[in-house]
Amino acid sequence: MALVLRFAARSDVGMVRAKNDDSAYVGRYLAVVADGMGGHAGGNVASASTVLDLVHLDRADHGGNAGVHLADEIQTANSLLSELVSTNTQLAGMGTTVTSLLLDGKRLELAHIGDSRAYRLKDGVFQQITKDHTFVQRLIDEGRLRPEEAEVHPHKNVLMRVLGDVDASPELDLESFDVTPGERWLLCSDGLNAVLSEHVVEQVFRETEDLRQCVNALVELTLAGGSPDNITVVVVEVIEADDDEVVMPTAIPPAREAAGEREHSAASPEGGDDPSQVNDGLPAAAIRADIIREDLLTRPHILVGSAALATETGQIPIVTQRSSERRAAMMLTHRGAASSGEDAADDSGDLPPAKRRWLMPAFLGLMALILVAVVGFGYTWTQTRYYVAEAESKVAIYSGVPQSIGPFRLSEVYEVTDIPVSNLPEYQRSRLMDTLPASDLQEAERIVQDLRGELRAVPCSPGEGSPGEGSPAPAPAPGPTETGTPAPEPSTTAPSPSASNPTGSEPSGSVAVGDRPSGEAQPQITCEEGPE
Repeated sequence: MALVLRFAARSDVGMVRAKNDDSAYVGRYLAVVADGMGGHAGGNVASASTVLDLVHLDRADHGGNAGVHLADEIQTANSLLSELVSTNTQLAGMGTTVTSLLLDGKRLELAHIGDSRAYRLKDGVFQQITKDHTFVQRLIDEGRLRPEEAEVHPHKNVLMRVLGDVDASPELDLESFDVTPGERWLLCSDGLNAVLSEHVVEQVFRETEDLRQCVNALVELTLAGGSPDNITVVVVEVIEADDDEVVMPTAIPPAREAAGEREHSAASPEGGDDPSQVNDGLPAAAIRADIIREDLLTRPHILVGSAALATETGQIPIVTQRSSERRAAMMLTHRGAASSGEDAADDSGDLPPAKRRWLMPAFLGLMALILVAVVGFGYTWTQTRYYVAEAESKVAIYSGVPQSIGPFRLSEVYEVTDIPVSNLPEYQRSRLMDTLPASDLQEAERIVQDLRGELRAVPCSPGEGSPGEGSPAPAPAPGPTETGTPAPEPSTTAPSPSASNPTGSEPSGSVAVGDRPSGEAQPQITCEEGPE
């Protein structure tokens, strides 16, 4: 037979406070007490949000990692509170304590932060399991204060560790316990300890067998003692039960408490808008509060305090859109896992199946259209650009940009000029190899004109000059003669660029540097003639 929890719970606003900042949840596997802080604007929001973020853990199977899951979910709840504060400065400084138990097989996992407490009665021994994270407790641990002095210390309520917007990753006290049927646990907010001594709490807890009577007795004694703070008490007993046995709650909040919660736990301070209830202009009731209520109806449980009020009214504390979606997703996942193969998404009430089927193709089609538009715009823009580079060993103007996308070039030759690249200075040739960008065609043409002005004249060697009177003829090429092939007869006269040149000397210009084997083109270069 499996181990489960039998439970009872109650929360009361007390005799002094105007609203209840406490929240608690207890079910077959999970028990949580949270005591909110932060004044009129945020304590109830912090405790309710945190408790509602943890209720999806109330299930049997955690794969042996219940302690890790509990700690992770509490840290996540803390980050969501920080997001809420960042979106609404009215909630700055709010926080909450958390003391929680999670049953997984024969192990009970405890996570604790703040000054709410957990007590255990096992094998006749009653003891406080948690340690308060308060300033006076630190003084006691350091030997600077006696326990009896802590009750009257002026800073006894100063907390050193809580969930909220102060620490991104607060330190939790984590413990794991072996459990046996019959042991009982008590979780409570500090409103109980502020009035009742530990001796009185132990006596009531030992002597009252019925869980409902035990919870009511502790709360009523606290109210009779003046109850300056909210009071929340959760009592659980570990029992054996068949897997299909439903363990119904053994305590229902009395009518006085339920009425008091509705009267004093209003989420809106001073009649104004509750800062936690608005998210991007949408009321929280419109953001999947029904999913949380439906999930709670699927399991036996008791929900009290601000979390109960928020659930009843639909004013679920919404940290951000992400937090509400996360809550709903987690609850739907676990509901689907327990519904013997039913599709949990179909039960969400979000979208009919027919609409969900075309939603993804429509989204993908939209993204494809956006991608085509971006690519088309980008290509059009590239075609308004120009640059100067080499083409066919000449200086050329290109339209586009000198990049490629896969096999597609983003440029093409616009114009090839008559400027040989080889006639440019070495510096300009290197610049041309790196391409010279231009913002438009006019700038590209200006760059070409600048390069034309940089053209250099290549000096001719003595054997390459224009032969005049008395000039020796160029020597034959040595290559062919070495192979035994007769070299062609050297040219005795250079071709004249003009038949009307009376002096017989050639001006600076293109000249032939020598004969080549038949069929080979004669290279043309620009020369400067030396003095005769």
